[in-house]
Amino acid sequence: MLFRLLAIGDVVGDPGLDYLERHLRSLKKWKDVHFTVVNGENASGVGVTPKQAQLILDAGCDVITLGNHTWNKLQIADFLDECPYILRPGNYTSRVPGRGWGIYDGPRGLRVGVMNLIGRTEMDANFDNPFTVADKALKEADADVWFLDFHAEATSEKGAMGFYLDGRVQAVWGTHTHVPTADTQILPQGTGFVSDLGMTGPAVSVLGIPPHQAINRFLGGLPARYEAAEGPCKLNAVLFTVDTDTKQCVAVERVDIQE
Repeated sequence: MLFRLLAIGDVVGDPGLDYLERHLRSLKKWKDVHFTVVNGENASGVGVTPKQAQLILDAGCDVITLGNHTWNKLQIADFLDECPYILRPGNYTSRVPGRGWGIYDGPRGLRVGVMNLIGRTEMDANFDNPFTVADKALKEADADVWFLDFHAEATSEKGAMGFYLDGRVQAVWGTHTHVPTADTQILPQGTGFVSDLGMTGPAVSVLGIPPHQAINRFLGGLPARYEAAEGPCKLNAVLFTVDTDTKQCVAVERVDIQE
């Protein structure tokens, strides 16, 4: 069968949550999506609360992934243990709540593996090597198809991960930078890849926040609490189509919508 997975870029603040809630189900119907993964680590601006995570799931998401802001809202800790449909990066080095990968039910009994890892280049160094942790996940868990949300800063690290897992997983996508990249492709051994999905939230913004707040930071102004920008919103996503017989990705398509 042709299995279609929709990966949605970082949801930013209440505007992103509202836009996701209003558009995800119709988008899934339009593209005949079988499974949806949403990065939700910025639902509170920085971090996500249990209530916000549940809103994302209720909007039609199958699995939530997180990133470097996982612990900015510490009340998410118990939810990470209790709910199997939310993942935090699997290469945290300390003993923290939650899980970094899981196996989920897909159509026709398909076992869908989803992994969440975080990069180390230009990020907090207190992480295990994401490449070797990916090996561990693939060895420990048995799935028919595998997908990775690699939350990382450097496109070089994301690209290296894509080629490292080429042929062993069906898709690798990057999150974190909130800027959609134009490098959707199928790697030589059949893995779908894109460096960054982009974001879901305010379109007229700098990574989701009002431009004047970003400008103030770069001009050396006083620190201020970031708020989501106002105005029209967008949703950046990529659709991966996988042939479950050959275990190869056969199509990678940007699916971006905007008010």
